[in-house]
Amino acid sequence: MLIEYSLQVKSRNRQIVTFSLNLTLRGNRNNNSTYLCNYNNKGYMATERILIVDDEETLCEVLKINLENEGYDVDTAFSAEQALTYNLTSYSLIILDIMMGEISGIKMAKMLKADVTTENIPIIFCTARDTEDDMVMGLNLGADDYIMKPYTIRNVIARVKSVLRRTSGHKSNAKEEKPNVLKGDGLELDLEFKRCVIDGEEVKLARKEFELLAYLISHQGKICSREQILSRVWSNEVVVLDRTIDVNITRLRSKIGAYGSYIVTRSGFGYGFRD
Repeated sequence: MLIEYSLQVKSRNRQIVTFSLNLTLRGNRNNNSTYLCNYNNKGYMATERILIVDDEETLCEVLKINLENEGYDVDTAFSAEQALTYNLTSYSLIILDIMMGEISGIKMAKMLKADVTTENIPIIFCTARDTEDDMVMGLNLGADDYIMKPYTIRNVIARVKSVLRRTSGHKSNAKEEKPNVLKGDGLELDLEFKRCVIDGEEVKLARKEFELLAYLISHQGKICSREQILSRVWSNEVVVLDRTIDVNITRLRSKIGAYGSYIVTRSGFGYGFRD
């Protein structure tokens, strides 16, 4: 017999979240009954792995049960510090709370986007921070969706499925061997030896100039936000002035000559390297 019921959980910040649970009631030979969570009633093996990172342990576990019921393989971590000890490259999606301990969800997201092995893993922020500014900041960091608490499980599952449909190719792309040389017409960047060659002539670039140019070329044809550039090129810097990117872009354009025109500016947003 299948029993369905709802459970309301109040988190530490007094937000109330409603969950729907499916339980199967089974009787044994001794007529004793046991309640078993119906984890995966879809009848197939999980093909997508999801990591939930949230310091609200009850919320984690209830969300885990419902996602497993949809056929996903789900792990939980109750802090960013714990999550960072996992093999994150094995996950198809990370659901991330913002307000946690010493390492916040925002800081963890920046760390993921700054690492070439994890930069393509989709992220959904699931948080009680519900202002428009918070949402814009999260999306500008590269998050694929932003869910505000309190939420319903149906909404979270629908968002998860939507993100995974859009990003289903990220794992295979991430496993492809990354080239040691980036090329753009007559411009070449040797990532191993940190050399920039333009039309056969080597051009000396400072370390940050080289990393900035490499980042733009590796995302050729796209506009990268200032937040994305800062988190990737200046991820280890304690203080970075807003003008730092602009100064380095100006120097780059000057040093790479005619190819400086390939660096395009999107006012109020960021920079890119055109095709």
